Amino acid sequence: MSAPAIADPHRTEETAALVVRSPFDGRAIGSVPQTPSGEVEKVLQRARAGFATSRTLSRFARHEILDRASTLLRDRAEGAASLIVDEAGKTIRQARKEVRRAATTLSLSAETARSHAGEVIPFDAFEGSEGRRGWFTREPLGVVVAITPYNDPLNLVAHKLGPAIAAGNAVVLKPSPFAPLTAEFLVGLLVEAGLPGEVVTTIHGDAALAQALVRARDVRLVSFTGGFATGEAIARSAGLKRLAMELGGNAPVLVFSDADIPAAVDACVSGSFWAAGQNCVGAQRILVQRDVHDRFVAAFVARTRTLIAGDPADERTDVGPMISTAVAERAEQLVDDAVRAGARVLAGHRRQGSLYWPTVVDRVPTSCALWQDEAFAPIVALMPFDTEEEAIALAD
Repeated sequence: MSAPAIADPHRTEETAALVVRSPFDGRAIGSVPQTPSGEVEKVLQRARAGFATSRTLSRFARHEILDRASTLLRDRAEGAASLIVDEAGKTIRQARKEVRRAATTLSLSAETARSHAGEVIPFDAFEGSEGRRGWFTREPLGVVVAITPYNDPLNLVAHKLGPAIAAGNAVVLKPSPFAPLTAEFLVGLLVEAGLPGEVVTTIHGDAALAQALVRARDVRLVSFTGGFATGEAIARSAGLKRLAMELGGNAPVLVFSDADIPAAVDACVSGSFWAAGQNCVGAQRILVQRDVHDRFVAAFVARTRTLIAGDPADERTDVGPMISTAVAERAEQLVDDAVRAGARVLAGHRRQGSLYWPTVVDRVPTSCALWQDEAFAPIVALMPFDTEEEAIALAD
């Protein structure tokens, strides 16, 4: 789930604090302390101590901690959803769904803590090894660095912390500077559920801090969700350690003439505009077979125009703000460039601050950035095709 490179939110240098603001109305929600890049060794020292603790926890103990944390999250679901709305701009209905998914992620991690232990392997598949068997266990790696984005500020943090804790690792968590409060909230629930505090170290800082952690030899795994360019930079500097990355894309959807068109429209509207398009699996390019192209486009545009953009705390809102005004301006510019190249706007292309209305653009030239790059915005580019081979070539 990637995001384009964007400037950090407001930082107060005098207090070395990062002020977190609502992307919808700019009000201050809270603040978190900054960790200078020169303090990486202190961070790693705490993480090493955390690993010394976590590796002694039994699988049952890890299971119990994660299971209790899942229960606590369900008990406080509405507060968690409101926090996501405030700092990430997701609509309240979308935020509630993310909380449910995060609770499930913790539950699945809890079960894995007990079951993902190892295996006994019979050796009698090879001559001379009759009557012999071997076994292995799954042991923790050590210190894991987890770097998370803003678009799923609870569930993506749960995706990194849950499995790492289940396996007995210690984690240095660096959440997005746009959504650090939700990450802090989840770590607090884990500690309340019984996790020793030193097992997860949450830090907030700039790219220099992240780079120093990525290079550190004590770190055995870097788990990163974000943009391709950042992922490539991590891979270049990480050294001999494991990398687990979920990077961006430019997701195509192919709609063939034998499709259930109303169902396809429903799926594509949801896939295109969920979380204001800030979704790594969002439908950015929709290729429609020519026989049904006009029918699909008419229905898709009509549904898009019914979506309500506005205050994410309002139960009626379908599309909330993008994470910042700068990001919304970038989305607007992508469409402007495509229009100058010959594309047609069929819906949306309206911006007010960080709000960018769901936008549908037809006949986007394939040379445009809107077609070639990840927009990470509530924008859909439509294109007709004739044959399956043509559609696959366009998609790829």
